[in-house]
Amino acid sequence: MSGPDDLQVDIAIIGAGPTGLFAAYYAGFRGLRMAVIDSLPEAGGQVTAMYPEKLIYDVAGFPAIRGRDLVRNLVEQADQWKPSYLLGRKAEGLETVDDGLALTLDGGQTVHAGAVLITAGIGEFTPRPLPAGEGWLGHGVVHFVPELAAHQGHDVVVVGGGDSAFDWALALRPIASSVTLVHRRARFRAAESIVREARDLGVTIITDAEVTELRGNGRGRLVEVEVALKDGQRRTLPAQSVVAALGFTADLGPIEDWGLRIDHRAIAVDSTMATGRERVFAAGDVAGYPGKVKLIATGFGEAATAVNNIAVLLDPSAHLFPGHSSNVE
Repeated sequence: MSGPDDLQVDIAIIGAGPTGLFAAYYAGFRGLRMAVIDSLPEAGGQVTAMYPEKLIYDVAGFPAIRGRDLVRNLVEQADQWKPSYLLGRKAEGLETVDDGLALTLDGGQTVHAGAVLITAGIGEFTPRPLPAGEGWLGHGVVHFVPELAAHQGHDVVVVGGGDSAFDWALALRPIASSVTLVHRRARFRAAESIVREARDLGVTIITDAEVTELRGNGRGRLVEVEVALKDGQRRTLPAQSVVAALGFTADLGPIEDWGLRIDHRAIAVDSTMATGRERVFAAGDVAGYPGKVKLIATGFGEAATAVNNIAVLLDPSAHLFPGHSSNVE
């Protein structure tokens, strides 16, 4: 039985990263109705959440493209087919019904679909918290920087020593009043070249140190942080923004209970991108098979393979190869 908010589509795509967005385009190209579901509030998956300003060099046809621009282009490409976006929603239950599959979302809404395509990347990821930042998340402390302009003119403290930490520091340096990177060790996980670039551009780097306290102005606005150094000294830094780039944990959540074969957080698929469960397919980083190379470019090809095979599954009279898009008026 369907409720008033339930949705009927041909394909339910779980994951609004690059692979899921291209799958939405290809589903429309095949004349299929689709819904795109993601636990994040914006389309783009990890690209939007973690490195929207970073240049990506290995997408075919683009010598270099910013993450944000790639996502915008993919959304524009898919929007011609008017996909239904269900963002900020989590996929929880999956049941086989007479006419296909019933996908239950948090909040109770059900998406009825002929097939499900999982493009969930590494799954739902949770940023590791900054211990001293309890109570400040969203009030000066952030894990990601989707909008650089929100930190314009701020004194910014970036906490972490990986590539993401240095990416944010470099992206913010041109618009912030100051950028200081604090890392608890003397050595970094980030590439030596990006560390050198940050130093050359004037990013202050403090090592063997931890942020121990955040202080406000009494009106809920962050104004400074205290940093404890390994040698016992303490420093107070002005800060209206703290970027906690401490990594994240990830898991597939309820998807792990859907009866799929999962190995090292990858869903086993065959050459059609079908899983071991009828009408359920997977593509992108979440899909696994021998020789798999996890690239955005790989995900695009897998999305097309999955959608074309789903089209035949839903309509056995359809052709697997839809023809070249350049021949479509």
